[in-house]
Amino acid sequence: MYYDIIIIEDEVDLGNVITAYLKLRGFNVLWFKNAMEALTYYSANPFNNKLVIVDVQLPDLNGFKLAAELVKINASQPFFFLTAHNEKQDRLRGLKIGAIDYISKPFEIEELVLRITNIINKFSPDPKAQAAVKSEYMNMGDIRYQKDQLFVLVPDGKEISLTVRESELLDQLAANINQVVKKKDLLLSLWGNDDYFSGKSLEVFISRLRRLFKSSNQVSIENVYGLGYILKVNKQEGDVTFEQE
Repeated sequence: MYYDIIIIEDEVDLGNVITAYLKLRGFNVLWFKNAMEALTYYSANPFNNKLVIVDVQLPDLNGFKLAAELVKINASQPFFFLTAHNEKQDRLRGLKIGAIDYISKPFEIEELVLRITNIINKFSPDPKAQAAVKSEYMNMGDIRYQKDQLFVLVPDGKEISLTVRESELLDQLAANINQVVKKKDLLLSLWGNDDYFSGKSLEVFISRLRRLFKSSNQVSIENVYGLGYILKVNKQEGDVTFEQE
């Protein structure tokens, strides 16, 4: 059988959460709780999997050693590591084996899904999927928002990384340039409720985005008291455009 994702993760609760969530998002997932079972399966099916996710700390075989065995079987297999440690030596070791990425525990499940989607699209043999992975960005005045790679390029030349939630919030505001976006709509869309604590979280993320734009003379986020927020772009100095590379 063909699988989008193979997961090797011995933490039962985490494995259940990841597997269930990915299946809900439409992925075909196969989960192993130890390295040897995964290796046995993979040895018989080395070309039937788009992506392999390997936990570094497994009970029967180190995740690095398992990944090295997978690469011996299929050198073109994309894979990345889940790890509770993010030390430089471990990262270098994994990259030398051929890992595409690392995700450190704990992580946001939305970020995991985004990285998985990007990797699968990038390494898909389907030309249509390859075309879909073209870098998409949005020019807002003197700010460039690289949507697919989660960063903004600001006027002083810095590339500033975004979290998934910051990107989601910026998407909502950028879809309504120079228009009020109601606070309640943002809360319901991104947090699922509009209670006090969610409201405070929204304020924190708005403050973070404002700090990103502090070097811009053309882009700002303004409060509309009692209603919501406006992402303002001075169109006389810089238009809003959507482009692909």
